[in-house]
Amino acid sequence: MVSVFRLSARRAALAAILALVAGTAFAQSSGAYPNHPVTLVVPYPPGGSADVLARAIGQKLGERLGQPVVVENKAGAATAIGAKAVAHAPADGYTLLLGTVSSQAINPAMNKVGYDPVADFVPVAPLASIPFVFVANPAVPVSSVADVIALAKSKPGEIGYASAGPGTSNHLAGELFASEAKIKLLHVPYKGSAPALNDVLAGHVPLMFDLQATSMAHIQGGKLKPLAVTTRERSSLLPNVPTMAEAGVPGFEVSAWFGLFAPAGTPPPIVERLNTEVTAILKSPEMQKQLHDLGAEPELGTPAQYAGYVKAEAAKWAQTVKGAGLAP
Repeated sequence: MVSVFRLSARRAALAAILALVAGTAFAQSSGAYPNHPVTLVVPYPPGGSADVLARAIGQKLGERLGQPVVVENKAGAATAIGAKAVAHAPADGYTLLLGTVSSQAINPAMNKVGYDPVADFVPVAPLASIPFVFVANPAVPVSSVADVIALAKSKPGEIGYASAGPGTSNHLAGELFASEAKIKLLHVPYKGSAPALNDVLAGHVPLMFDLQATSMAHIQGGKLKPLAVTTRERSSLLPNVPTMAEAGVPGFEVSAWFGLFAPAGTPPPIVERLNTEVTAILKSPEMQKQLHDLGAEPELGTPAQYAGYVKAEAAKWAQTVKGAGLAP
């Protein structure tokens, strides 16, 4: 027969164990953020600019947070698979998105993606942007954006520009340019930026909005003629090349931008903490050199500022897609 004292001792021990487990669980759920690893979802395959940037930022962010930041590639559906996964993740700061102009503005305007790029996310911090350069084959008789506009007006719908395919950033940059300049261009789509750029270099297509990172070597070698950069300020890598606004297209701004996003409802203190840490990382000389090597420019801003920018970008590209007749 088990004594009352022994039974009471067992019950007391069991109660102590349960209290310890409950206390640990409570501490984990209510403790200071973060208390376990953070996942950073990249909606692209490994090896591209977004993946390289995510791993560089993730490593430094993990060091500053005191917890690992694990990069997880979820490619597919033109960024929709990865972005949707984060949109539907718990809003606790442990699942983040390396968002881009494609995932947060262009793809949702072009396709039914299963998430709202504005309502389903909290913009945490801008990270970087890679400018596009409006380039021409050297044989084309233009030396400025004004020359292109004049040429296009003399030959409506005959002057072609290459892109990586329908709905890509460089395609829509051309559509936006044509709309703003009130001209008609001929869109020549390819299956990727590389074959598109190759045909511009070969003289088969006269023009292209190409990423600065991939155009630089050809510009420096005299194989491409830079007419303008598409960002609001001149590029530090092409300081003598005007912006599109300076070249006569006011308000024109296009870039391959990258930012950090969290699911909607993520607590503001977590968002502010992440923004503070990311801002410090971007200001470091080491990170600025890494961005420079990628052909990118660092971008800084508060969560509120970035939210306004992302909302404006989503509206701009939705209007551009609609105006070009490319809506879903």
